[in-house]
Order: sequence, then structure tokens, then C-alpha cells
Amino acid sequence: MYLSILHKSKQSLFLLALLMLTHCSSPTDISEAKTETEKLLQKEIKKENVHNLFFNVYSPSLEIDWKYNYGKFKNGEAVTAANPFYTASIGKTFTAIAIAILVEEKRLKFEDKISNYLPEEIMLKLHVFDGKDISKEITIEQLLQHTSGLPDYFEGETTDGSPNVMEQLFTDQNKHWEPLETIALAKEKMKPLFEPGNGYNYTDTEYVLLGLIIEEVSKTPLHEFFRDRIFEPVNMVHTSMHLRSSPLKKTSRLSEIYVDDFEASSMKSLSADWAGGGLISTASDLIKFQHALFSGQLISVETLKTMQNWIPETYAMEYGFGLRKIAFRKLFPTLPDLTLVGHSGSTGSFMYYCPEMDVYLAGTLNQTDEVKNSVVLMVKILSGIYNTKDFDS
Repeated sequence: MYLSILHKSKQSLFLLALLMLTHCSSPTDISEAKTETEKLLQKEIKKENVHNLFFNVYSPSLEIDWKYNYGKFKNGEAVTAANPFYTASIGKTFTAIAIAILVEEKRLKFEDKISNYLPEEIMLKLHVFDGKDISKEITIEQLLQHTSGLPDYFEGETTDGSPNVMEQLFTDQNKHWEPLETIALAKEKMKPLFEPGNGYNYTDTEYVLLGLIIEEVSKTPLHEFFRDRIFEPVNMVHTSMHLRSSPLKKTSRLSEIYVDDFEASSMKSLSADWAGGGLISTASDLIKFQHALFSGQLISVETLKTMQNWIPETYAMEYGFGLRKIAFRKLFPTLPDLTLVGHSGSTGSFMYYCPEMDVYLAGTLNQTDEVKNSVVLMVKILSGIYNTKDFDS
């Protein structure tokens, strides 16, 4: 059951979304859209497998600032907006932006070979394909865009049938993973899928390598780089690297994560995520990050444009440099011609911006079985706002 955690978006996610979207209502104004949003989220929290959820909608131009949090902890205590949640693969965007910051400081380039920055012991036999070690051909941008061909230590198949990290998360819940351990597992127990630049394969292995590059170039631990260069400038006071650092301000306890009916938030083995998704945050902090990113406060507009060099990922989705794009019209031709740019995670977490509407969305359903519904909810809520006379005017 635990292997139901998803690090990739599946086509079935969107097929289900289409079925559900046929029943969308059409609010007439923003206030009615807000009421419909509340109804959707209240319906979601009534599901047996959804124990808590957080959902923020923000638009400075539409004067929208909706904040929702529903549910309880196992002890009956109600969750509040102050309870952070595990962001999962949303953390990839933060790692990608850290790389972009170093690019703008001219300390590295997207097209650089990773062998320029990683020691020989990591590079040796990192990528052996058809009997040839081609590790030194891998570039930073290939790691960012999942085109290096490297296997995924989280969910990839091992050559000897031994458990991957995903399986070990639950069999050894108290294990604290170090980044080099995950790289070693990928090198020693897995095989690359294709030559660098010749395909797409979503893998956390690449983002651990990016984290190591950030540390090597900046001479700073990754969690400190995030704090100094992103969290503090953006005033993300309730965000931190889970199990490795503390938020800038005293923060309420972590909301509970569910894998089907198993509560997983106390597992030390979650440390295996690191640069690929090891952050905890709040919906408000994630909105702050997105607004800073898309308004040019963290990196330049030109660099952000470079990071949106999209390649096909799966049905209705494309991937850039630590960013994912979802196209509504590719989901279904009668939907508004809108896009979402951001990232989502295997816990039902999401952090997206709709540039056509100037709307930011962030939150989580904190349930791995509800990943698809987080997308359905975003599409329904945005479509509802789009169809109002307030937006059309």
C-alpha cells in the first residue's frame, strides 16, 4: 500500500479530472466563486482518507486572499494555518531557484558539466550506459529537467531485487538518510535508462546531485543556503528543511501526512528527500515564495524565462528547470485557455501560479491517495473564478 506514493504524474490523474470537471458549476461573481471554493474543500475534508487540508488562493490584481484549513490531528486537535506541512517535491523548485541564483552570480552556468563541481568519488561510474562510463557528459540543466538518464533512487528498480529507498522508508522508519547514501544506492543498485539528453525520467537522484553542487559552489550547507538566500529575503518564517533545520520563527507542529491509512509525519526516514523535496512550509509562505519568484524578486525575468524551456512530461504536462506546466486546454478543449506553472508533490501538495489570471495557489491534501484531486480542485477553482463576470470585466 505504501508504494502508492507518487513522484510522477500519471495520465489517469487527468482522465479522472475530466470526468469530475463535467460537473463544475459556474459562479457569477467572485464572492460566489469563493462560496463554491469553500463547498469544494468542505466536501474534500469529509472524505474518510483526508484528515487535514490547507488551501490558499491569492491574487493581488483580483483582490483575492482566501485561506482555508480544515481537519484535525489524531488527538482531536484542530489544524490551523500555523501548522506547516510536508511539501514533498515542491522542494525541487527551491533547489532549482538556488541553482539559478548561482547562475546569476556567474558562479556556474546551466550548461556546465556537473563534473566541474562534483568530486571524482561521486562522478565515477555515476552513469554507465552500454558498458561505457559517460558520467562526465551530464550537465546541470539535464539534472534540472530530468533528462540525464540517471535512475531514481526513490522508486527505481534495483538490479538485485533489493528494496529501493521508497520501500526502506517504511521498513526502517528511524533511519536518517545522508545525501551520499542515496547516490551510492543509485550507482550500486540501479542502471541508467538512457544517454544524457536522450529522454525524460523524473528522478530525485538528479536533485540530490544539484543539492551537492549548491553546497560545493556556495561552501554552505543546503539548508543554510535556502535560509539565507530564499527564506529570509522572502520572509518565509515558517519554512525549513525537515529534520535538518528550524524555521526562522517559532512554528507550530507539523501537520500529519497520510499514506493511505498510515500516518507518516514522524518518520525520520523522510530525510531521504533532502534537495528533491525535504522542506516543510505553510501555504502562506509558499504564496510569498511564488509571488517573489514571478515578480522578479528572487531571480531576473530573463533567467525565469530560461527555466521555462518546456519539454513534454506526460498528458497535458510539461517540465522545465524545476518547474512544471499544466495546460487546461490539453486536459479538455472546453476548459479556459489557462496554464499553471509551479510544482506539486506526492503528498497531495501543490504550489502553482496562473499567469493568465494572476492567481497563486498553494496547499496540500496531506494524503498520497489524493494527488489527482489536488489538481482537480485547482482546475475547478480557477475555472470558477475565470467564468465570473468580475474577472471578465
